[in-house]
Amino acid sequence: MIKISDLFKVDGYGVLVTGGASGIGLGYAEALASNGARVTLLDIDRQRVKNETKRLGDAGLDVRGVVVDVTDHKSLDEAIDEAANIYGGLDVVFANAGIDPGVGFVGAWAGADRPRLEEGALENYTDERWNHVIDVNLNGVFATVRAAARNMRPRKSGRIIVTTSLADVRIEPAIGAAYMAAKAGTAIFTRNIALELAAYNITVNAISPGYIVTNIGNGHALDPEEQKAVAKMIPAHRVGWPSDFYGIALFLASRASDYVTGQEIIVDGGWGLGMVD
Repeated sequence: MIKISDLFKVDGYGVLVTGGASGIGLGYAEALASNGARVTLLDIDRQRVKNETKRLGDAGLDVRGVVVDVTDHKSLDEAIDEAANIYGGLDVVFANAGIDPGVGFVGAWAGADRPRLEEGALENYTDERWNHVIDVNLNGVFATVRAAARNMRPRKSGRIIVTTSLADVRIEPAIGAAYMAAKAGTAIFTRNIALELAAYNITVNAISPGYIVTNIGNGHALDPEEQKAVAKMIPAHRVGWPSDFYGIALFLASRASDYVTGQEIIVDGGWGLGMVD
């Protein structure tokens, strides 16, 4: 009989996380590294990469960091291949990097008074804004997963975990439309690639966050008043934090999820179910 603790073992795993120097990505990295995995953080924010690799390293964890923009596919490929060479292969890749899309066509996250915003109206949505969100949140995931598959397929083993969003099924008019489009695309892409790679013992799954307190969008979610307002709409009566992803990250990265692929697991405190009180 196998022990439950053995099912979730990730000791010695070679792991890579895009957008890994803050927020949910950092939560993934902490969960895996704290349990013995060797983790590479890829992030565009040089100072955060420096700070977090030092913090985790000082805690005795095997973590390295590389500054990469996921829209630069050549540099992304090189960084992923480098990590694979260092670890002797990649066991787990989290395609997590994403950006905030800016305002939507209404204001405020909560409350009855949600004024229309001209800045976020469709006719004022610029090509530059749309393309940048798609480039990071969808095309960046594509390039990350492509590089992961290239390294995992010859070994016939691996776990690919994509960060989608509750926004791919629940429209939130306070954020820009490109975000919903990108996240819906990543959700379908996850299922498509899961089907392709299943025969190679590579699982591909998605984690779909609801409202999580991170520094995305200039840190608006760090505002305690916004947190209180949003918490009123969530059945769990609280907002989410990166630490809420420790368990699901370990589950999808480990043997515990061996027979799970093509799935999107929502982590939202019940927000997508509706309001009850």
